[in-house]
Amino acid sequence: MSPSYDEIRYEVSDPVATITLDRPASLNAWTATMDAQLRDALQRAEADPAVVGIVITGAGRAFCAGADMHMLQDITTGDTAGAVGGSGEPWMDPQGEFGGRFTYLMEIGKPIVAAVNGAVAGMAFPLTMCCDVRFVSPEALFITAFAQRGLIAEWSLAWLLPRLAGPGAALDLLFTSRRVGGEEAVRLGLAEYLVPAGELLDAARRYIEQLAAACSPTSLAIIKRQVYGNLHTGLGQAERESQRLMLESFARPDFAEGVASFLERRPPRFQRVGDGAAQVP
Repeated sequence: MSPSYDEIRYEVSDPVATITLDRPASLNAWTATMDAQLRDALQRAEADPAVVGIVITGAGRAFCAGADMHMLQDITTGDTAGAVGGSGEPWMDPQGEFGGRFTYLMEIGKPIVAAVNGAVAGMAFPLTMCCDVRFVSPEALFITAFAQRGLIAEWSLAWLLPRLAGPGAALDLLFTSRRVGGEEAVRLGLAEYLVPAGELLDAARRYIEQLAAACSPTSLAIIKRQVYGNLHTGLGQAERESQRLMLESFARPDFAEGVASFLERRPPRFQRVGDGAAQVP
């Protein structure tokens, strides 16, 4: 049975879970309710063995125009708790490296693809940067907007953006809040794929379908953990960890299936990851 949400839509069509931010009249502006519903949907997708990967997109003309203006108005009157959540929010006291408001996406053991269909502004910027891969249309538009509102680089964006685009480009975008379209976003490293607007969602879903047909879901989860974890380690530690993980992978059924399917010239039949299925070591 599909969960009932009112600010997002959640759909599963094996092997893809599609999460749509669904407040099109307000350009999918971010609210505390949307925040909680997105987190719940991502947890559902991670636990569902029918889901190999997740696509996040926006309804209507925008991906997400940033914080809802009512939220921003609350902050100007001193109501920061009502605007960004109470002390019980899971991201208020992040544990480890991936406990932040959006950085928890990096710890979910399935690929997350952002299908950026329009404007990405303010706090939606770090949300898209915490996805693993970004598909954009030429109509996509990235705007930081923080300095123009008297704010700072929020939600780890000062860490994320230099690693994707380099320090100079990151500072330029944060200083000027200039508009970056889809083509420039790919050139800067903010996105990986540029596709026509009418093909955006299908292309993002097809990417997950291709992974599901060819790759071990367990391997995808471990590789994702390696890449983000190694951003915080030295080269020697990364090498030692990769050796340990490689030896462990030799003993898993997915390795035997991967070799056999190659020799037999057939598609691999890897076990899915989720409740009641294979678990990531």
